[in-house]
Amino acid sequence: MDIIELLKVIFLGIVEGITEWLPISSTGHLILVEEFIKLDVSKEFWDMFMVVIQLGAILAVVVLYWNQIWPFRNKKPKHHNVTKTEKAAGLVCRFVKIDKMVMWFKILVSCIPTIVIALPFNDFIEEKFNNWFVVSVMLIVYGVLFLIIEDYNKKREVKYNSIAEITWKTAFFIGVFQLLAVIPGTSRSGATIIGGILVGASRTIAAEYTFFLAIPTMLGASLLKLVKFGFSFTASEAIILAVGSIVSFVVSIIAIKFLMGYIKKHDFKVFGWYRIVLGVIVILFFTLVK
Repeated sequence: MDIIELLKVIFLGIVEGITEWLPISSTGHLILVEEFIKLDVSKEFWDMFMVVIQLGAILAVVVLYWNQIWPFRNKKPKHHNVTKTEKAAGLVCRFVKIDKMVMWFKILVSCIPTIVIALPFNDFIEEKFNNWFVVSVMLIVYGVLFLIIEDYNKKREVKYNSIAEITWKTAFFIGVFQLLAVIPGTSRSGATIIGGILVGASRTIAAEYTFFLAIPTMLGASLLKLVKFGFSFTASEAIILAVGSIVSFVVSIIAIKFLMGYIKKHDFKVFGWYRIVLGVIVILFFTLVK
């Protein structure tokens, strides 16, 4: 693999790392970037690469939030730290953090709409909607939604200030919003953050829940892509996948820290305006120039 191809992969990893967590659509940006920067790979590998590169971004969440997501105990808790619920649970609580395990079950509930509805139509969606026009339209539509919802949200009181407060019904509702993200340009993080805000979660909790929900969602999607591709890579393809994932991991750590710091003092309107402007530019470019 020559230096030019390597630079392309590094750039794609940077794009993935930034856009996976900011509510501006990672898949949409990769589709747009591919219009100008094409890797010297087969279409089958590219389709797989666009999904599996997200594993690097997912690993960033695991590293940053390990203490919040790991549901197993390293040692038996001291008696005075054991809650009534844990005492009732008995032996299980010696090895499992009940609140963390409940959180993961809620996250799995959020995955149900995507598994049941989106998964069977994945190939059809990729064939029909992975193009610049759909991406640009969805960038604009959800950009407008961010502006509207943020104005609407100012009049509401926050109901959920922690993930533990999110109900099973709310978890399913957020999962329905994640389902909307099967259309490129929507943004999985953007859709679930909008859903979280609408049900009354604070911006911080909506963002964190989105991060955690990405772990099973993207692990499942990546595994399916790898199975479909066949787990058979040339040396060049293996390097491309490894470099892209590593770069996306490093950049994702920076992007997540930036986003969580930003939303403590600001709303999501800047991302809405970014989406609208980018969508309009893309439409004008491909309509008038290319």
